[in-house]
Formats: sequence, structure tokens, C-alpha cells
Amino acid sequence: MNKEVKSKASHKEKMRVHSAFKLILGKVILPFALSLCVYTNVFAQDPQFSQFYANPIYTNPAFAGSSTVGRIVANVRNQWPSIAGTFRTGSISFDEHYDAINGGFGAMANYDEQGVGKLRTVTANAIYAYQIPITKYITIQAALQAGFVQKSIDMSALNWYDQFESQNGIVRDSKEPLANSSPTVAYPNFSAGMIVYSKYFYAGLAAHNLTEPSQSLMGVKNGYIKQERRYTGHAGMVIPIIESRNQSRVSNLYPNIIYMQQGFTSQINLGCYISRGQMVGGFYYRQITAGARNPDAFIIVLGLRTQKVKIGYSYDATMSQASPGAPSSHEVSLAFELKKRKYKKVVRPVRCPDF
Repeated sequence: MNKEVKSKASHKEKMRVHSAFKLILGKVILPFALSLCVYTNVFAQDPQFSQFYANPIYTNPAFAGSSTVGRIVANVRNQWPSIAGTFRTGSISFDEHYDAINGGFGAMANYDEQGVGKLRTVTANAIYAYQIPITKYITIQAALQAGFVQKSIDMSALNWYDQFESQNGIVRDSKEPLANSSPTVAYPNFSAGMIVYSKYFYAGLAAHNLTEPSQSLMGVKNGYIKQERRYTGHAGMVIPIIESRNQSRVSNLYPNIIYMQQGFTSQINLGCYISRGQMVGGFYYRQITAGARNPDAFIIVLGLRTQKVKIGYSYDATMSQASPGAPSSHEVSLAFELKKRKYKKVVRPVRCPDF
């Protein structure tokens, strides 16, 4: 009899603990975790590409029309594919120089997907870049970019506290009002950039998210979560190693550096690649600074350049403490050069980075 009473008391105690756990999970832990997710987005960086030189107008809108031919560029990045809720980013752009506007026009669309909750960002941008000859050898190109951003999140992809059963895990549909919703926010966005270049070097500055628009999915009344302004500084040069009339023997070295600052986080990519005829290979080191200096990744780059098509692949080997769970990232770039047109005015192309 005593054993039966003790067993019932023990069962009641377990039920009280289980109910208390559900209460704490639903009223304290889950809201706190969601608030962390919200505030993490405040300081989150815009998507970045390891092959920044192969995605020029994403890096700086001033690169629009900086080639002697029109070009179509596509980039795909898969970050940390070994973990659930990976980051996938894609970008496609077109740009070309036009005499009628004394500069370049560009158009670009981007897609980014983050996390298990399927946070998606889609952007569309138009760019105008104006070319200003300074001397016989030095040129400045300045640009303005106007775009439209749409962010959304699929709440049904998340797990909610009322779905859990202590012994069997997730066993039921959630009755949370937000569980089957897909909040969306849309807003305009603006950027600007400038580059100065000659035949053998270039340097540039860019500022994205100039107005720091609100990206709150729940409306401004629930908190103004701004998209932090992003500053980019970059420079590079081309160093001839072998010069020849035979293009298959020509070899150049392209050292490059890029620095980005957004909110409290900054990163720097430093490295170079070398070309030999149609073949390209190189390496980069990326460091992240967010209160402390952290080595982020060592990047290996391989590529092939033909007269009309350029293909690049990069492998990011994670160097931070996240490497056991997220050892690598992958990125592919593809560029097509369009048919050459005859220009009435002299077009001064950016010859580096040339990828």
C-alpha cells in the first residue's frame, strides 16, 4: 500500500516538474531565445562572397560598366553545408558601359536564405556609374545604387514549446498564433561607391544601406531593427610576371585586400591570385573582428578564364572554434562576356581585378 502511495506521489511530482518545465520553456526560455535571435539580426552582416573580385558590382556599385564589354555575372555560395539551417546566397548581375550616359549601367538581383526558420532576403538593384578621367592614366568612377528589399520568415519551419512532449519529443501541431504565419517586410535601399584606377592598380570605397532602413518583420511599432550601414574599402593591383604576345604564356600576380565594417563587426580579406594563360589559382585569409580578433577562414581559389567565359571555385576552410561543426564553405562564380560594341568615346576599363 505504501509503495502504491509513493508511486502515485512520485508520478504527481514528475507531472508538476513537467508542467513547470513547460511553463518556464514557454514563458521564459523561448521568448528569451527569440529575443536573442531578433537582436542578433541587428548586428548581423549582409551576405558576403569570398570571391569578391569575381562579383564586382556587389562589392562596389562603382564597378558597373568598368569593362570594355557587357558582362553577366552569377555567384552562388553555400556556407557551412555540414550543419542544419545552412546559409545559401546567390547573386546575378549585368553591367555595361554606354556612351550616351558617359558611364555604366548595372542591374543586380540577390537571394539569401538563412537558418532553419527559412529567413529569406530578396533584393533587386539598378546602378548608374559616371566615369571621370583625371589624367591620361588615372580615372575615377562614381556610382549610385537604388534597390528594393523584401525579407520574410517561414514560422511553420520553427518548433514551438507546445509541440513538445517530455518522453516522445515533438508530437503535436502548435497552437501558437505565429506558428503558421509568414511575416514579410519590404523597403527601398540605397548605396553609393567610388573607385580610382589606372592600368595597374585600383582602390575604392562603398557605403551600402545608406538610410539604414528598418527590417523588422513585426512592424516598426514592435521595435526599429535597422539594417546597419555597411562600409567597404578595397584595393588591388596587377604585377606582370611574364609578358608575351602569346596569351597562353602571359602570367600576372593580383594581390587584393578588402575591409568591411557593419555595426560592431568588421572583417578583412587579404591575399592574392596568379594567372598563367587561362588558369588562375590563389589564396586568401579572412579575419573577423567583433570585440576580439578571430581568424575566420583560409580560402583557396581555382579558376579558368577563356575569351568569353570565366569560371571560379573557392573553398573556405574554417579556422575559428566553429571548425569542428562547420569545417568548410563553398562558392562558385561564372561570368559571360557579351559581344563587343564600338564606342565613340574612349572607354577606360578597370584591368584589375581581372577575373
